[in-house]
Amino acid sequence: MEIILKYFPDLTQKQIEQFAALQKIYKEWNEQINVISRKDIDNLYLHHVLHSLAIAKFVSLRGASKVLDLGTGGGFPGIPLAILFPDCRFHLVDSIGKKLKVVEAVKDSIALKNVFTFHSRVEDMDFQYDFVVSRAVAPLADLVTWTKRKYLHKDLNTLHNGLICLKGGDIDAELATVKNAKKIPISNYFNEPFFGDKFLVYSEQ
Repeated sequence: MEIILKYFPDLTQKQIEQFAALQKIYKEWNEQINVISRKDIDNLYLHHVLHSLAIAKFVSLRGASKVLDLGTGGGFPGIPLAILFPDCRFHLVDSIGKKLKVVEAVKDSIALKNVFTFHSRVEDMDFQYDFVVSRAVAPLADLVTWTKRKYLHKDLNTLHNGLICLKGGDIDAELATVKNAKKIPISNYFNEPFFGDKFLVYSEQ
């Protein structure tokens, strides 16, 4: 939890309590439904929560922003972002229903009112958003194709509406498949060694 306060020192008391509660909730649920590697659950805040919050360092979402978390799994990056931006609306989508059961439990346990889950494929979603976010879900070209008509036409934020992905490793070949995709090292924001080969990829829509 301290690692979150290191980079986000201005959290409200409610946000601190919500972030602090995640370890216990995820640990208990992960024993029933494996949404995080069992070896990795003790690194929840560094590897999952802070990693998700890199998006918040890239763009500070304005109130009333609408965000789709594509292939949310256990709720990353959607849950941490929803805690940080309580005035924004988050749709967390996954094609695997049992993972959304965990997300619903987390959401209810910490009283997150701005998160809505959908057991669906993104192509079947009828809503439009300011941003689509995802973490290690699919190749970049596929994500761009799936989300092509999912964006609102008017920009609400300082950044143009678009796709923001969390990726790792050598992604240059992926980037080459999408025109104007930008790669931003997460080490620009966080100095822990874990982020040395982690990137944000932004594709304006």
